[in-house]
Amino acid sequence: MPNRLAQETSPYLLQHADNPVDWYPWGEEALTRARAEDKPLLVSIGYSACHWCHVMAHESFEDPEVAAVMNRLFVNVKVDREERPDLDRIYQLAQQMLSGRTGGWPLTVFLTPEQVPFYAGTYFPKEPRFGLPGFPQLLERIAAIWREQKGDVARQSEALLGALARMRLEAPAEPAELSPEPLEGALASAKSIFDPRNGGFGGAPKFPHPSELQLCLRRYAATGDEEALHLVRYTLERMAQGGIYDQLGGGFCRYAVDAEWTIPHFEKMLYDNGPLLALYAEAWCATRDPLFARVAHETAAWVMREMQAPEGGYYSSLDADSEHEEGKFYVWSRAEFAALLEQDEHAVAAPYLGLDAAANFEGRHWHLRVARSLDEVAARLGRPTAECERLLDSARAKLLRARAARVRPGRDEKILASWNALMIRGMARAGSVFARPDWVASARGAFDFIRARLWRGGRLLATARDGRAHLNAYLDDYAYLLAAALALLEAGFERGTLAFAEELARVLLDQFEDREAGGFFFTSHDHERLIHRDKPVHDNATPSGNGVAAWALNRLACLTGEARYAAAAQRTLDAFYPATAANPGACSSLLMALEENLAPARTVIVRAGGTELTRWRDALAQRYLPQAMVIAIDRDEQDLPEVLAKPVTSGAAAWVCEGATCYPPIAELDELLARLLPGRN
Repeated sequence: MPNRLAQETSPYLLQHADNPVDWYPWGEEALTRARAEDKPLLVSIGYSACHWCHVMAHESFEDPEVAAVMNRLFVNVKVDREERPDLDRIYQLAQQMLSGRTGGWPLTVFLTPEQVPFYAGTYFPKEPRFGLPGFPQLLERIAAIWREQKGDVARQSEALLGALARMRLEAPAEPAELSPEPLEGALASAKSIFDPRNGGFGGAPKFPHPSELQLCLRRYAATGDEEALHLVRYTLERMAQGGIYDQLGGGFCRYAVDAEWTIPHFEKMLYDNGPLLALYAEAWCATRDPLFARVAHETAAWVMREMQAPEGGYYSSLDADSEHEEGKFYVWSRAEFAALLEQDEHAVAAPYLGLDAAANFEGRHWHLRVARSLDEVAARLGRPTAECERLLDSARAKLLRARAARVRPGRDEKILASWNALMIRGMARAGSVFARPDWVASARGAFDFIRARLWRGGRLLATARDGRAHLNAYLDDYAYLLAAALALLEAGFERGTLAFAEELARVLLDQFEDREAGGFFFTSHDHERLIHRDKPVHDNATPSGNGVAAWALNRLACLTGEARYAAAAQRTLDAFYPATAANPGACSSLLMALEENLAPARTVIVRAGGTELTRWRDALAQRYLPQAMVIAIDRDEQDLPEVLAKPVTSGAAAWVCEGATCYPPIAELDELLARLLPGRN
């Protein structure tokens, strides 16, 4: 019989609905039972695209004997970390405190009935191996500790709660004077860990780090630092040529297991691809590198083809596994590869994609990456590069069609407000840069879905699937969606989008701001009580909600003239400045907000009609102007906020505003470009 997870919306929880484990979702029912029976809780946290989560499920949670031990000794709770990032944040931190090791998924945490963890780890095998105890033996050992050493457990719990309390940010006695030193420190940190051979930061496993790269690109624009540009450009090139990028279907996998970007952990996450899509579009603006344009086009096509629901929202992720094997959907044998292509196509595609070298995946398969440049392949074959490019395109199309007939990896079809917001911004930004109204329309479709399905009673919900939306939304949901709304306003002004942005800002200030110490809590003031309530400072796999909130609120203040938004952004920067200055390499999102506080963002307001409006907007979108916000408004728009209500002229005109100061209108596009990009327009 299905367990209690059968009523959930999370595909990850539903995957465990037929386990013999008596799973509960997180909630008062499980906590009440634990208190009534004086049993510890076994909380297992994972997500649908997680390979090792599936391994532990197959080994232990589907085994009736292991399940019987779990059911006898514990109240068992399954958590989707994507739906409940509040719980994941707390218990990942606690796991690090208890074990002294970094966390990960699946996360296995044993809690007192009061929700305090007293033992934690990640993956545990069914039988002892990898230096880890067998899971059934561990269960018996933890239950014995609970029965026989309750005094020790209580003392440890008190100490852990004390440690968490000491992490809370207190109001500074006097706000520090903000300076550009952390910006310089972050760039120096990035340069110090840059991998000059392979691009990216550090060694294996290697992650994309889009926020850090975006900050480096902005520092190039602000200072002309060519080394910063090289760091970004070379990393993006190597990623695009590596196996972390899907050479046939577009889109990026989560990370590479090696330092060379060759073999990925094959899951594809929406939250990686949204920021990377925006970054590649902006890097193209700065460099005009055709590779970056190709990556943006292919990734946007993948998003619309495979990740967008008919109702408009974007799905969450694609699994790493298919048919219980990681990467099986993506890798090739030489024979299969050759059988699909004409001789001329194979002559180009095989050396280009690495099929003429030794197998790179498990010693017997090939995962595709760019092994040689097309110019090099063309020279070897004695053919024009243009002809080789045509043959390669034909080969890639055939390989993609053949791959589409395979058993696909699972797709997590829940629609998360925060992750959708990251992709909305990516699609809107790239759509503006490359003049692709279909990409912008895709972004608007997702934005409209969230407004229609996840906005209830003036508040956001965090997740939706199959017509059911629920869970109180988090800081990231509001902050990212506010930033996405600003990107949509730059892609095409709509008063409804601006009004919704102000609604999001209202809830941020009313429900999330720490009015005493500054900054924003991850959970709202009316969220359920948990053992810790944090204010995220550092960027992780996704940007810091505080950094994005400060950046977006400051920009919204420029559009509306509303001083409350700018004041909240200032309080956030004041509150986190000591932490940012102490560890600038981990705070790129906050530093981008700091950058625009120190040198206020320009607001460029264009008024025109018809094709002239489009011409000016497209020309500005294709320039790299990281500290300018361009709002192009049709001359027929009325009842605009005072900041935007510029007079209509017979032709096109633009006003450049810095802070509260707007300069005289500019009636020629070339003059405007020269003003915004002196010497580089």
